[in-house]
Amino acid sequence: MIVLTGAAGFIGSCILAALNSAGRNDIVAVDHMDDDLKKENLKNKKFSQYLDKKEFIEFVSLDKLQPSVDCVIHMGACSSTILQDAAYFEENNFGYSRKIAEWCLHHKVKLIYASSAATYGDGAQGYHDDDASTRRCKPLNLYGKSKQKFDEWVLDHGAVDKFTGLKFFNVFGPNEYHKGEMRSLVAKAHERVVKEGKMGLFKSYKKEYADGEQKRDFIYVKDAVDVVMYFFSNPSLGGIYNVGTGKARSWNDLAHALFKAVGKKPIIEYINMPEYMRAQYQYFTQADMNKLRASGYQKSFTELEDAVADYAGYLSRHAYL
Repeated sequence: MIVLTGAAGFIGSCILAALNSAGRNDIVAVDHMDDDLKKENLKNKKFSQYLDKKEFIEFVSLDKLQPSVDCVIHMGACSSTILQDAAYFEENNFGYSRKIAEWCLHHKVKLIYASSAATYGDGAQGYHDDDASTRRCKPLNLYGKSKQKFDEWVLDHGAVDKFTGLKFFNVFGPNEYHKGEMRSLVAKAHERVVKEGKMGLFKSYKKEYADGEQKRDFIYVKDAVDVVMYFFSNPSLGGIYNVGTGKARSWNDLAHALFKAVGKKPIIEYINMPEYMRAQYQYFTQADMNKLRASGYQKSFTELEDAVADYAGYLSRHAYL
């Protein structure tokens, strides 16, 4: 039996599809259905049971979860980088994850959980995912701090070799429609690019970066899910790992890839970044992938242009979403 939290979410629903493709339907799907678009993400997916996230954590707290669980894949969390509610992050991200982790430790169950590149903050400490570097991370926002706190909990409780934490970088792709402002730029800009041939990018507020030349490590969700499935198939591999491509690309690169994918000449408008974002904005992220490769992971990652083209085609076919 597999427990998958965030099963109707972006990455979670894609993991659910991958598990189904691998022949696994014995899945307890956990989520909170507060959006009809999330319900769409569960269409044509197979699972043995669905639990609301509150009901599930009650089962965990009272130790009433089925003992036949052999793996928990914990993707459920608030991923907003702009929400300013410390108490909510403490309860929903850290506290919730800690309860699951305690249950997994007690029952000797494998836990694969989502961390985030948001933990790296401004990147002053680099983007290395060894344990010593993980402890030095200084996130810039509450979301990143909640993920950092749980990574540190895993390290402090001697669980790092038993669990697998995945520091997702900028993941984009199908099934993110419900995320609103937290959707990827491709998802948010696609309709306007198709209709008007224009899109907006934030201006830079650091002289080292020209407008649109801020860089991120963009990874297609299909590649991110492949990494999750690798660790699911190799439960003895513990540790905290980066999940990126190892190649930083600019927002301008992403924009040009989208214009090309829909056959439009690029017209980019550089717009003001909201004041509240400027102090917590990451100008550069690039995953150090040495640890993942050293674990034995051999698959290559989709080039940005190919990933954007694939996703743009998907968005065109699913315009109703």
